[in-house]
Amino acid sequence: MDLTARVRTARGPLPAAVAIALAAAVLSLLAAPSGTAAQNRGNVQAEQSRALKHRRPSSPALPPVGRYVADSGEGFILDRSGRHPLLRFERRDETWVLRPSAAPRGDVIYRNDAGEQVLRVTPSGGVTVYTPRAPGGSPASFTGAGQSLTPPTLGPILLFRLMAQRSAMVSEVVGRLVEVNLDGDQSESLCVEALVVSTEAVIRIARSPTARQYVSDLRSITVVEGERAGVTYSRGRLTVTVDPAEGMAGRPSSARVIRAILS
Repeated sequence: MDLTARVRTARGPLPAAVAIALAAAVLSLLAAPSGTAAQNRGNVQAEQSRALKHRRPSSPALPPVGRYVADSGEGFILDRSGRHPLLRFERRDETWVLRPSAAPRGDVIYRNDAGEQVLRVTPSGGVTVYTPRAPGGSPASFTGAGQSLTPPTLGPILLFRLMAQRSAMVSEVVGRLVEVNLDGDQSESLCVEALVVSTEAVIRIARSPTARQYVSDLRSITVVEGERAGVTYSRGRLTVTVDPAEGMAGRPSSARVIRAILS
């Protein structure tokens, strides 16, 4: 399907859910015990750390898709049923693509594409989530099954309606007409995800008294397909490139969009 389209006029804007850029924090290591026992444990941990460097991180026995609630009160869905782990906080529009890496003690750390730590999972299945509300980490408990986070296909009618709505929302908060362009024919769902994420990032910046100046000359937001995901912002034109070959991981997150605009 040819998804090439341009929206120049804005109809009635819909309420926008402001996307958040997740804050990174490093969990402090537990103090090492003293004596011979401590030395033995240290040797074992050192060998384990060396071994982790030469193998891919293992996945604890958690359900493929589940809902979790952190002690800080935030709920989220963790979907590990596909090629890449996905996470979405409740009442938020953005789905975060996570990248696992091995950590000491057999833990697995999940980061977003900006390198920010989002989750830490222990071999026994313990989950810690890192957010602006809990930058030092908050334990999260599994509460039941969750809905898959794989984005649906909208079709041409809903797609153009979404583009008109997003153009209206951005134009309203920026204070001038902002064109929304979408050009792709390989992955509609990926382009739609990028459209929602990029417009939410712009809205968040425009509503910030200290950052609003960075979008003062914004004139257009364009989503295109390419061989590598990326974001560029120059002369009032924000261009978000998605890589269909990488699936959900081929779509830049709001953290990357915000970083490109503010840099």
